[in-house]
Amino acid sequence: MKNNTLFIGLFLLILNGCANYKQSKDININTQTQVPIKEHTVLAVLWQQNAAEYRALCHQAFNIARYRLNEIVANNKSVKPLAIITDIDETILDNSPYSSHLILNDQNFNKESWITWGKKESAHLVPGAAEFINHAANLGVEIFYVSNRYDVQLNETINNLNRFQLANADKDHVLLRSETSGKEDRRQKIKDLYEVVLLLGDNLSDFDDVYDEQNSEQRNQHVKNMKDSFGSKFIVFPNPMYGDWETKGVYEGKSISEKNKNELRIKKLKQ
Repeated sequence: MKNNTLFIGLFLLILNGCANYKQSKDININTQTQVPIKEHTVLAVLWQQNAAEYRALCHQAFNIARYRLNEIVANNKSVKPLAIITDIDETILDNSPYSSHLILNDQNFNKESWITWGKKESAHLVPGAAEFINHAANLGVEIFYVSNRYDVQLNETINNLNRFQLANADKDHVLLRSETSGKEDRRQKIKDLYEVVLLLGDNLSDFDDVYDEQNSEQRNQHVKNMKDSFGSKFIVFPNPMYGDWETKGVYEGKSISEKNKNELRIKKLKQ
């Protein structure tokens, strides 16, 4: 009788354990279907914030820019004063803390939080930025900061740049977005008065409007057509966190749901 009671008790214990395991397993499966919005960017942000390779690539880009600028100045015959045009975000200032904020708060990029971040004036420099900018200024070259930050961030952006004593960080040289995101009009105003010898950026639209509103295939073809300009006149900086390569490329400029974005990312993997 005692043995039968013990057997029944053990049987019920095992049965209950199996039921609990199934329930636990079901809960894990259910939670995995609700992937956080920015989960796919975690490694990209960690790479930018931690990888020595990221820092090496930034120094490499600025070193190439320095060599080219030295060569250009030494052989300059232009009647116009020389200038360079540089983007700000992920070219001069590192905004990875904002990307971290989006991940930890399960949010997509939005104008309100981006403006709030810019007004904090707390972005740090991309490695090598200060040395290059001030070297260019010492050579007598004007620096123009052409960015798609919003006009309402202008004073704080200038303050953030001046925090690191960057040359030409003032309202005459910092040109932010007012109406459209396209930069060609702003670039052209500079080109009317200056000989623009270098352009620096993390997005191909920082260099030429031929890359505006283009899908991946078109962007890659334009790069092939303009390959001699990279490292010569166009200096590209690494940014795996965000950019037209994602919105215009992977997502093809379409407004789609988070689920469909995830499906599209998987679909576009090459194997």
